[in-house]
Amino acid sequence: MDVLNGYIGTLNDFMYSKFLIIILVACGLYFTIRTGAAQIRLFPNSIKCVMEKGEEGKVSSFQALMVATASRVGTGNISGVATAIVLGGPGAIFWMWLMAIIGSASAFAESTLAQVYKEKDGDGYKGGPAYYIQRALGQRWLGIIFAIILIITYAFGFNGLQSYTLTSAFEVYIDDFSHTMAPIVIGIIVAALAGWMFFRGSKAISKISSIIVPIMAILYIAVGLIVLFMNLDKVPAAAGRVIDSAFNWQAIFGGFAGSCVVQGIKRGLFSNEAGMGSAPNAAATADVKHPAQQGLVQVLSVFIDTILICSTTAFIAILAGPTGALGADGELLNGIPFVQAALESQFGQIGIHFITVSIVLFAFTSLIGNFYYVELNIKYISTNKTFMLIMKILAIAAIFVGANINLTLAWNMADVTMGFMATINIIALFLLGNKAVKVIKDYEKQRKAGKETPVFKAEDVGITNTDLWK
Repeated sequence: MDVLNGYIGTLNDFMYSKFLIIILVACGLYFTIRTGAAQIRLFPNSIKCVMEKGEEGKVSSFQALMVATASRVGTGNISGVATAIVLGGPGAIFWMWLMAIIGSASAFAESTLAQVYKEKDGDGYKGGPAYYIQRALGQRWLGIIFAIILIITYAFGFNGLQSYTLTSAFEVYIDDFSHTMAPIVIGIIVAALAGWMFFRGSKAISKISSIIVPIMAILYIAVGLIVLFMNLDKVPAAAGRVIDSAFNWQAIFGGFAGSCVVQGIKRGLFSNEAGMGSAPNAAATADVKHPAQQGLVQVLSVFIDTILICSTTAFIAILAGPTGALGADGELLNGIPFVQAALESQFGQIGIHFITVSIVLFAFTSLIGNFYYVELNIKYISTNKTFMLIMKILAIAAIFVGANINLTLAWNMADVTMGFMATINIIALFLLGNKAVKVIKDYEKQRKAGKETPVFKAEDVGITNTDLWK
């Protein structure tokens, strides 16, 4: 495991410090420029779009938003953000914010394309990068490769990581946690609950997500605001630390792989997933009148994930976190223990319990949201029911195994597989960028003409290789 972790860590460092950061930022800047910063200009429209109701029995814009947010808002919003701040300094949060603003342009483009090239799936729809790679680029083989990598990333990488982090949230309650039966018992319970949702299907997942996600997000943000008001006197100094750390160029370039820039962008990407090719799978299932509507809705999802929830963790960590990230016993705190220590200092034992509940909810909704993506990509490869059954069983097994996996190995594996997936998607986005730009221009043209709810016809923008939007 140590040898394997060493190789994966080396590849991880290369991808994020020399390659993936560049193409992700380039993609976000490209679509920001090409769309005239639509993610900022049309942000108020995203709120209107999410309120639109689809046909009865189909996935609404709000449900698609909640599934995407369920997957985005996971344990990384607590553990990952705290880790980024401990390792990279408070300035990491600045780079998370910047990545969210720039990256949401990529989220807009990929989700719009997913809507344009979606296909019928019984009474609903299915789609995503694998589908637009095949239909728009004519490369089914590349679509299959993307689908396989996504399945590996989410069913085995990310879900294993969420399961591990969920399990580790209980360490504070049990002495010598790793040598007890607790991880096995928790792993069995979580795998059983997730499996129950997997077998209920995508419609059930979208409904459950639309209930749990808003509640958990509001509660978590509310606690963060309470911490903020309890520490108002520390806010000016904390803001100064964020800016100083974000632009401490000597610290940045002295150890780039562990700097606030890399930590911020890595955790920002891991959290909001803009440009990765994951959220478009949920976006494609929504019943909307115009593809750009769901593109705008996914901009809102990035905002909720990074600007609201990640910032909440950052405020808690920076304002209330233990000085120097040291616990009472003098050991270095990281991830969840760091946030638990921060809230314990504000609310006592209740703070620890709150973080545990938050981790459980964030992780569980991510588990089912991630499988939503997996199921759509399994269908892309094959509609064979036996194949789907086998994949569901393997996905459930991965959750149980993940509860007992080494944290460092899990992080690195998830980062690397995410990187390969993002690379394929970004290449496709650059090749199909003109189509996404034409769609947003059509949306804005109709809005300027006075249409309250624009209606899309593919032939109006020169798109002919789609089954829908006639």
